[in-house]
Amino acid sequence: MNFRCVQCGHHIKSLYVQYSPGNIRLMKCQNCRAVADEYIECEIMILLIDLILHKAKAYRHLFYNMFDPKAMNVEGLMWKSTFGFLILDAYRISILLTNSADSGSYPSLALLVWGYGKILLDAFVGNLLFISILLLGTRSLLNTSSEVSRYKNIWLAILASSYLKLFLTTMMVWEFPSSVIFIIDIFVLSSNTLALNVISESSMSKCFGVCLCAHAVKFLVSLALNIRLVNLITL
Repeated sequence: MNFRCVQCGHHIKSLYVQYSPGNIRLMKCQNCRAVADEYIECEIMILLIDLILHKAKAYRHLFYNMFDPKAMNVEGLMWKSTFGFLILDAYRISILLTNSADSGSYPSLALLVWGYGKILLDAFVGNLLFISILLLGTRSLLNTSSEVSRYKNIWLAILASSYLKLFLTTMMVWEFPSSVIFIIDIFVLSSNTLALNVISESSMSKCFGVCLCAHAVKFLVSLALNIRLVNLITL
């Protein structure tokens, strides 16, 4: 397994030495001389807090040291995560449409079913453009390898760093203003930028540029499609 030091990103053969069950010694990185991965002895809550605080070392632990790619179905996880990503985006679109449409109007059942199908289609189209621009930008600007496995790792990193989208599910129970959705979008953009920086080892400015372009195109396309859908529902 290809472990990394969470402090500097240097490759390391092993993260710890186990003398007996429950008795381990953390290894130090030969490059920076710091403990290679202190998260091994930390609770999962500490890792979650550091992920929210955008600490690069937390992302390195998550991407390189936490899971064994040989022991898990990476491709299955990628497809399941992508499906969840699309569902959350479709729910986001439906919230914005509910707030934009006239609450006093009641569309017919056929129009309602067609509208939900259109929402799913809009989410699919928006994310297809998002993925395309993200991977093309990664290839052209970050000079990464063209191997398929490399792109899979980048896409998994983007999916994992979009975890705050799960907060949208709380809007099923509690009411929040629409501005909360855009705050989540900004947080996801910054988290995606850091994840791409960690996984590609490129400069932060290039990673921000790629993520910003991908998110901007997705936002503009979704906005245009949503305006058309609102007009059709309110007719």
